[in-house]
Amino acid sequence: MTEMVYRSAPAQAGEPVLPRWWRTIDRWTMACILILFAVGLLLGLAASPPLAARNGLAPFHYVERQAAFGGLAMIAMVAMSMLSPRAVRRLGVLGFGAAFVALALLPGFGTDFGKGAVRWFSLGFTSFQPSEFLKPGFIIISAWLMAAGQEIDGPPGRLWSFGLMVLILGMLVMQPDFGQAALILFTWGVLYFVAGAPMTLLLVIAGLVAFGGTLAYESSEHFARRIDGFLAADVDPRTQIGYATNAIQEGGFFGVGVGEGEVKWSLPDAHTDFIIAVAAEEYGLVLVLVILALYATIVVRSLFRLIRERDPFTRLAGTGLACAFGVQAMINMGVAVRLLPAKGMTLPFVSYGGSSIIAAGIAVGMLLALTRSRPQGEIGDILIRRGR
Repeated sequence: MTEMVYRSAPAQAGEPVLPRWWRTIDRWTMACILILFAVGLLLGLAASPPLAARNGLAPFHYVERQAAFGGLAMIAMVAMSMLSPRAVRRLGVLGFGAAFVALALLPGFGTDFGKGAVRWFSLGFTSFQPSEFLKPGFIIISAWLMAAGQEIDGPPGRLWSFGLMVLILGMLVMQPDFGQAALILFTWGVLYFVAGAPMTLLLVIAGLVAFGGTLAYESSEHFARRIDGFLAADVDPRTQIGYATNAIQEGGFFGVGVGEGEVKWSLPDAHTDFIIAVAAEEYGLVLVLVILALYATIVVRSLFRLIRERDPFTRLAGTGLACAFGVQAMINMGVAVRLLPAKGMTLPFVSYGGSSIIAAGIAVGMLLALTRSRPQGEIGDILIRRGR
């Protein structure tokens, strides 16, 4: 009966690992991720040569690096997707511990690369941003704590996860990195809501967030400058937002043509934070809608597959990973069209960035592992086990 309702079949005895993985994985989600990566390489061919020329590098230097990092990300994604939920939890906790230590060491050993925020470790041949790897680990450990808190005589998992979240927010604000801090806060709120938080408490937390935002505006010149720029009636055409807005308007429905865009010559972050402006200018609204549809498909399919999950940890962790992935994409594109203040956040699998794409590969690999089809226990059996 369970197999008929949930469309899952028990693993066949002695079935090899790869056939079982291929039979249980969400192939539509994986296909969407591969298409996004291909779109990122295509846009990188258009957006990165001007930057390479300014830096005296080969025309496709950044595209080649993106392909190399992306290849590692795809390997990490496939490897993670083969794991069981228990293995995902263990690796997530270990990864969180390593990323947390790296984040704590940033003030003393990190660099800002002239961008005013100490977010990276410079390794010479590349750079490393700990907060990118912290996100999936934080989601996993928070889901584990909240799920454990639902057990009889379980620990106060919600309270512990809240304290951990506050500590991480403080470390991110010190960099400052308000974009990643907002994403961490949103993801924790989603987990807390799915775990059964009362609406009254969520409203109180929302009020505290508003108070924190006001305090940050008054005490941080970096934060205040971005908010003022967002709220200004007119956009300075010489700013990144101004260039991006003009590029999107010029692109229209079908774009100005492949290689004919001008924004890549003006935007220093055309291949990273504002890659969607290049897509809109050269390929038009058509490609932007395709990109939106790909992200929406990944998130919606993942959430629908998680609805049938009986295991609280799997349901919480998968929901957190799916929502964090979708919201990061929404923030990036919202900044480009001036629906949100500038936050310096990449577009997953599309923007250039080694840390970003590898961390995204790990996170989506965890999501694919948690959404694989597996035999589901009867809900009555689960309630009986909990009552013992």
